[in-house]
Amino acid sequence: MKTSLILTLVGPDRPGLVSAVSACAGAHGANWMESRLTRLAGQFAGVVRLEVDAAAADALERGLSGLVAEGLKLAVVRADAGAAAQARLARLELVGHDRPGIVRDISAVLARHGLSIDALETACESASMSGEPLFRARAELAVPAGIGLAAVRNDLEALANELMVDLDFEEVSEPAG
Repeated sequence: MKTSLILTLVGPDRPGLVSAVSACAGAHGANWMESRLTRLAGQFAGVVRLEVDAAAADALERGLSGLVAEGLKLAVVRADAGAAAQARLARLELVGHDRPGIVRDISAVLARHGLSIDALETACESASMSGEPLFRARAELAVPAGIGLAAVRNDLEALANELMVDLDFEEVSEPAG
């Protein structure tokens, strides 16, 4: 039986951190299933899902704890490798002048309608013509069965008008059945 270990990693960025994590995983027979790794303000930050035989999970966790010596702060959570239920998926893309509260306001609408954020990427950059700070967001959303997207779309569009941002919201798939 397989189990998943979800790792969160944060520490000063330097070459070799991903290699250290993947070497430890490989030494314990774990498979690197998915990850999101980035550099933020000079820090390495990541989330990784490893899949390993349940009998080897304790040894893998002990091995991973050795990464503290590499300067990483590490948290490990176990999850059932096959537990994820497939919901419908939707995508949201947003661009507009940056201001505090955009993520708060958009995520509040999504939560009110019962949508879950599967992935969220945001960035601030200079607008090409004016140089003003421009905020971009892209989210992949899980839509539970029975949730209609028309009301979600209406609320998001009303908020986009209020925030004066461009927003695109669309369903991208139906659940596997």
